[in-house]
Amino acid sequence: MNDRSRRGGERREPSFERARDDYERDDGDLRLSAEDRPYRGGKNPVAPRQQPRRQQNERSKGRKQRRKRGSFFGRIFYWGFVLGLWAVLAVGGVVAYHAAQLPPIDQLTVPKRPPNIAILAADGTLLANRGETGGRTITIGEVPPYLPKAFVAIEDRRFYDHFGIDPIGLTRAVVNNLTKRGGVQGGSTLTQQLAKNLFLTQERTAARKIQEAILSLWLERTYTKDQILELYLNRVYFGSGAYGVEAAAQRYFNKSARSVTIAEAAMLAGLVQAPSRLAPNRNPEAAEKRAQLVISAMAEQGLISQSAAKTALGAPAEVPERVGAGSVNYAADYVMDVLDDFIGAVEGDVTVLTTVDTRLQTSAETILVEALSAQGAKLNASQGAVVSLAPDGAIRALIGGRDYTKSQFNRATAAHRQPGSSFKPFVYLTAIEKGLTPDTIRDDSPVSIKGWEPENFSRTFRGPVTLQTAFAHSLNTVVARLIQEVTPREVVRTAQRLGINSSLQPNPSLSLGTSEVTPLEMTAAYATFSNGGQSVLPYVIREVRSTSGKVVYARKANNFGPVIQPQTLSMMNSMFHAVMTGGTGSKVNLPGWEVGGKSGTTQDYRDAWFVGFTGRLVTAVWVGNDDNSTMKRVTGAGLPAEIWGKYMKAAHAGQQPVQLPGGLWQSAPKSIFDTGEPVAGVAPSPRTQQAASGDRAWTPPAPQEKNFFERLFGG
Repeated sequence: MNDRSRRGGERREPSFERARDDYERDDGDLRLSAEDRPYRGGKNPVAPRQQPRRQQNERSKGRKQRRKRGSFFGRIFYWGFVLGLWAVLAVGGVVAYHAAQLPPIDQLTVPKRPPNIAILAADGTLLANRGETGGRTITIGEVPPYLPKAFVAIEDRRFYDHFGIDPIGLTRAVVNNLTKRGGVQGGSTLTQQLAKNLFLTQERTAARKIQEAILSLWLERTYTKDQILELYLNRVYFGSGAYGVEAAAQRYFNKSARSVTIAEAAMLAGLVQAPSRLAPNRNPEAAEKRAQLVISAMAEQGLISQSAAKTALGAPAEVPERVGAGSVNYAADYVMDVLDDFIGAVEGDVTVLTTVDTRLQTSAETILVEALSAQGAKLNASQGAVVSLAPDGAIRALIGGRDYTKSQFNRATAAHRQPGSSFKPFVYLTAIEKGLTPDTIRDDSPVSIKGWEPENFSRTFRGPVTLQTAFAHSLNTVVARLIQEVTPREVVRTAQRLGINSSLQPNPSLSLGTSEVTPLEMTAAYATFSNGGQSVLPYVIREVRSTSGKVVYARKANNFGPVIQPQTLSMMNSMFHAVMTGGTGSKVNLPGWEVGGKSGTTQDYRDAWFVGFTGRLVTAVWVGNDDNSTMKRVTGAGLPAEIWGKYMKAAHAGQQPVQLPGGLWQSAPKSIFDTGEPVAGVAPSPRTQQAASGDRAWTPPAPQEKNFFERLFGG
């Protein structure tokens, strides 16, 4: 120990051991000055300078702070990594759980689209679509290129770049929603929307979104982009019951999606965001504003030219007004009612060609609606129906009510109403088949049948009249006597033979039409008188084809055979014609045509009918109220006959008149043939005697066998 060491006030020399300790404490980051560095050869020739104690303490403190900071960030990184790993595992577990709720991926298939039934008129024009979708499937190659581009532009601009889920689009939507720029936006891709429509419900839950993402990845792996876009266009909902772009184009623009303009395509694309709120038939201003946004997006993304966008913005899409009361839907509903009988269950889209004539359908609807609008309130007549058939039973027009949008009940096919005097032809036909003729005399006088005492509409009596006169003027007392002669059960058989399928009560009042029938039944039964006496089964379907063009069903001509003999038919048509020339239908006769018809009015004016025919067309008109309430003295010869006359004149305009089949029966000279009354100097015939005595019918005597000479030379 030297002298300096002995003195307590002097500094001691730094030793190598202290430097090493400081180095270890400072994690090896010791930087000694040349004076402090130990001399390797022994004694340091230069006396090192000892740093002040305060500087050493500050340096040591700084080192400790750096160590603490490094340790803090290290812990944050460590625990952040651990938590992130657990989050990934948790998300993976949730995804795996919800994926397990889906069918196995190797068994997953796109569900079949519900079939559509396109119902066409006789000339091939579309009457209506039926089915859950409201329109047929259409391929992406059938539509203009700008139609699918409109959906891509507004719904998923990165559709051709992402893999089913678009992180960029999702992030952009989140940012826009948080900053409230451009309105509320969704991050779902077209593929995700398709996955939701195909496999999932519309509920907005995290579970559904996870499954939607999984299914989107499967769709992208299984189908091409164009296939996905085509599936989307055929499945997305456009409001008003229209699923798919074809149904929407028909619903809003009355045209196929193959014919839409850029402006119309933009309006359809804008609809899918909010079909109810943006429906152009309900909110045209909002729909147009949205369409402008779509057109601008298409131009911005280069999907259409700037000039095309300018043209589309200058000529916005317009939704045509619905003209008429939608009566074609009554015909379409009837098609659906009977379609299963011909082709069974519908597995895919089909096209049904019908017998409906659009010109006659429109004419019948217009005339019925105008008549009820003009006179319905005054007469307390709120509803009506029109059925028009070709003589072979083909339905040419079918109006089931005044306005389909307000009531879908088809009164033409489903309403059972009392036909009144329009039922009388079945009684007269039965009587003629029993041997009477239009010239047979019956007494128009008060009658009582077991307490039932029918009266004529005029409350007067004419005395002895021919059957033709009684038929033409709809005398109730005469027909009541006739049904007693031929029996009610025979009249029921006659009506059923001609096509009345409704239940008929075999009682005397049946002669005045007290049993209920449908307008379609009455029209079909009357068609027998217009076609030569052949049985008629009304039909509306001519052919059914699949989308591939395969004929699923084709109607063959059916001949059910005659149900009225020619001579009998001639007599009946003569009486029908008398109604139009001098009876209750004389005001609506068609000049130049042989026309037959019969009016009908029920008790208390609850139902009013007029049914008539030519050799080309047979039509029935019914007017009344759904609640069976009384009208204000509306008779069959009044409002129904007026509607019938206007329609039949329009339907026959420009056509060459034809005679009724079989010709009209001519009355024989009264001095030779039976008239039903005794003639001076002439003994009554056996037929006259039986008719006068009230027997059911006269039967001609059987011919006697001729002998040999009579057969050889003529007897």
